[in-house]
Amino acid sequence: MNKIKIAVQKSGRLNEDSLQLLKDCGISIDNGKDQLKASASNFPLEVLYLRNGDIPQYLRDGVVDIAIIGENVLIEKGEDISIVERLGFSKCRVSLAVPKEVKYTSIKDLDGMRIATSYPNTVINYFKKFNVTPDIHLINGSVEIAPNIGLADAICDIVSSGSTLFKNNLKEVEKMLTSEAVLAVSPNISSENQKILDKLQFRIQAVLKGRKSKYVLMNAPNNKVESIIKLLPGMRSPTVLPLAEPGWSSIHTVVEKNSFWEVIDELKANGAEGLLVVPIEKMVL
Repeated sequence: MNKIKIAVQKSGRLNEDSLQLLKDCGISIDNGKDQLKASASNFPLEVLYLRNGDIPQYLRDGVVDIAIIGENVLIEKGEDISIVERLGFSKCRVSLAVPKEVKYTSIKDLDGMRIATSYPNTVINYFKKFNVTPDIHLINGSVEIAPNIGLADAICDIVSSGSTLFKNNLKEVEKMLTSEAVLAVSPNISSENQKILDKLQFRIQAVLKGRKSKYVLMNAPNNKVESIIKLLPGMRSPTVLPLAEPGWSSIHTVVEKNSFWEVIDELKANGAEGLLVVPIEKMVL
């Protein structure tokens, strides 16, 4: 039986979030400690644990069929690789930072300056837009220390909370791009494995939709039901069921997390009572 090969980051937060996504898709990985390859026991899938920066080439060569990878890595090393799904986790940005004491007005200030980074292509392409030429110093790991030891005038690195920059006396001055985990596919994937990918992607989409939504149940007097329904952005139409108490109904619907609190406030203002909010594990549309 054919198995689809998926690459995930060997360690770190992206590794944990990737494996959690597969678990939420109902896929059990037989994963021993320090294994570099593991198979699923209930789905035709094999996981390869690889260095993030090596994954684009593995995709290009067809060694793996798909990968969960940071979009920033594809921008740097794999712009020819197709993205089939944005996954919504491991969000970050790639930014330029300078020492706090440096007066910064625009990117022109960095013309000819030494930039320490693990993302040379990203830096060069960004600076080209402004006709600025940086002096790239390629560093793998601990980029943020470069200005403090006199190796560089500025850095380009991934930023999540900004705490690492703060600890190293740096300030963020340019946000070059935003990134999140994505599902990328090899240009050499076989037709058989494409069918497996379609099944996997169906599961992933159901999980992601569930993560973005809440199931909301509420009670309301019958004379308020119509006005409440108008407020609900449900999948199609809310479910309305009569309660044992005459003149009252129970209304069930799905609300997106991003608009959840605004919708709840409006529902209460329009007569909804006894609201119950339930997480959704998966949502198949």
